[in-house]
Amino acid sequence: MSLPAFQLLRPTNLDEAVGLLAKHGEQVKVVAGGTDLLPSMKQKLFTPPYVLDLRGVGEVRGMQETADGGLSIGAMTTLAAIERSPIVRRDYRVLSEAARTVASPVLRNMGTIGGNICLDTRCLWYNQSLPWRKSCGFCLKKDGDLCHVAPGGKTCWAAFSGDTPPALLCLGAEIEIVGANGVRKVPLAEFYVNDGIVRLRLAAGELVTRVILPAAAKGWRGSYQKLRVRGSIDYPLAGVAVALKMHNGSVEDARMAITAVNPAPHLVKEAGEVLVGKRPDQELAESIGEMAARTAKPLTTSALTPEYRREMVRVFAKRALLEAASN
Repeated sequence: MSLPAFQLLRPTNLDEAVGLLAKHGEQVKVVAGGTDLLPSMKQKLFTPPYVLDLRGVGEVRGMQETADGGLSIGAMTTLAAIERSPIVRRDYRVLSEAARTVASPVLRNMGTIGGNICLDTRCLWYNQSLPWRKSCGFCLKKDGDLCHVAPGGKTCWAAFSGDTPPALLCLGAEIEIVGANGVRKVPLAEFYVNDGIVRLRLAAGELVTRVILPAAAKGWRGSYQKLRVRGSIDYPLAGVAVALKMHNGSVEDARMAITAVNPAPHLVKEAGEVLVGKRPDQELAESIGEMAARTAKPLTTSALTPEYRREMVRVFAKRALLEAASN
């Protein structure tokens, strides 16, 4: 499969990038590391006349401490840099663990945190070649009017499959968005739409430029558990992140989030509330696992059955909680 023809735009600063987005509107796609967009373009899922390459925009790269002691991460910072960062490993462990599981070392050297946050949703019926999709009559997400996963439904159930967003949700992350109308900051928990087509609350002409981790989440214990067919390369088919603030063996604050089993990553709010004031043990972990499994709504969007993926959410939630409490 070859790439469709397009014109490559290479801005050298953020103002130029925003100007080009405003000029070309919905005819342009943004490429960060290219590890997700370019394969999709080869499958003819996207055929934009223009592709805007952010690699020359230095303002959206790198990490620095914020004035209040948190951490600001540029959207073009590679997943490998996040994985290797001593600051992230020490202060935001769950993010380091999640970044380490993404794809393979080669892809982490190219893939970016911004790209992982803004990943397209995936489905067994969508992520295929054009001849394959044409033979099936296309689907609700692309070129058709039928959902093969939930026939008769009007909602796309393609699953969001990013690894770092559940970790970022656990850390209470915000994102900075820049567009022609200026700069705005949005809690990551408000950024996603539970619809496989709509996906993100990001207007045409806007860019995610930074991720801000609050000082309040600094030093929280964390764990990320991931289900995939192969030990590297694959997207998650289920993922669970847990972050805990501990004091004398008890939980002072806690968050749990899941990915790859819904059209958006989700916080398991009930689990966070139940954990406060408790000492994690096997019985509590079993209960938390059940809460996570109830939040998961996997359908047949991958090679593994929905029942198996939901069961693994339960198992991983239990495992992640116990591991986070002990590390």
